[in-house]
Amino acid sequence: MKTIPVYLFTGFLESGKTTFIQETLEDPRFSADEKTLLLLCEEGEVEFDLSKVPGGTVTVETIESKDELTQEYLRNLAAKSHADRVLVEYNGMWMLSDLLSNMPKNWQLYQNIMLADATTFPQYSLNMRSLVIDKAGPAEMIIFNRCADDVDRMELHRLVREASRRAEISYKAPDGTVDYDELEDPLPFDKEAELIKIADDDFGLWYTDITDNPQDYTGKRVQFKAQACQTPRVPKGCFAPGRFLMTCCVEDITFVGLVCKSETAASWHNREWITVTARVKQEYQAIYNGKGPVLVAESITPSEKAKNEVVTPY
Repeated sequence: MKTIPVYLFTGFLESGKTTFIQETLEDPRFSADEKTLLLLCEEGEVEFDLSKVPGGTVTVETIESKDELTQEYLRNLAAKSHADRVLVEYNGMWMLSDLLSNMPKNWQLYQNIMLADATTFPQYSLNMRSLVIDKAGPAEMIIFNRCADDVDRMELHRLVREASRRAEISYKAPDGTVDYDELEDPLPFDKEAELIKIADDDFGLWYTDITDNPQDYTGKRVQFKAQACQTPRVPKGCFAPGRFLMTCCVEDITFVGLVCKSETAASWHNREWITVTARVKQEYQAIYNGKGPVLVAESITPSEKAKNEVVTPY
């Protein structure tokens, strides 16, 4: 069964999703002789003009209710259209899990872009914060439309970073010019501290940073709360303290941990909550398929479980 790439476009009404998708379809580099299934999950004021789409064919299907988002129904739509790829203009009032948890197994999310109206986004963030986080959190890029000179870009940047630390941000002015956000976001912990203390909710961000940049932590001391994990994939005298990490939705929750050497490694039960203080080194470990961060425990003590058992990488 062939893999079908899915391009997901999220945002609230009048955020510019339709216009952005239209421009994408009109780009000959994107539309080169591939059959596209376009799923419309809400009805906006702007209509698609498929006569301007070069190359391959586009089949448009309207999803009237999130109850239609089932594997069987979506699989049948793809088969009927002979789709090589799927574009989704998603309803801003539906949770992403309604779609992602019901995609056919051969559908693979290739790109996730959120569109937003710069003039209304702060109000949505204030009144519908859970929906904003649901869309902005896993987005690869957030594009702010209608971003005139009097729009407070710093406020937009701050609101996005409260939901995601990894999304790229761009600002599109009414005249069509685009600026990219180049502000560097400080980490919520001090990598230069004598003891780097990781807050419970920051574990996912720290895990991403230490695995991406292990050289920044080599020789330094860290302290964090985690759950013990006993696995035969680490050497004797080691275990893997870590947390459950959700990157996009509940279906992709997975346990992530770091190799930790300790004289008491075998005494900690699976999923037991602990506080680990350790020094970081880099060395080869089979579980990493190469070099990676290894913790040498200084102390491990029982701990109360974290308020939020699942963390995110941003």
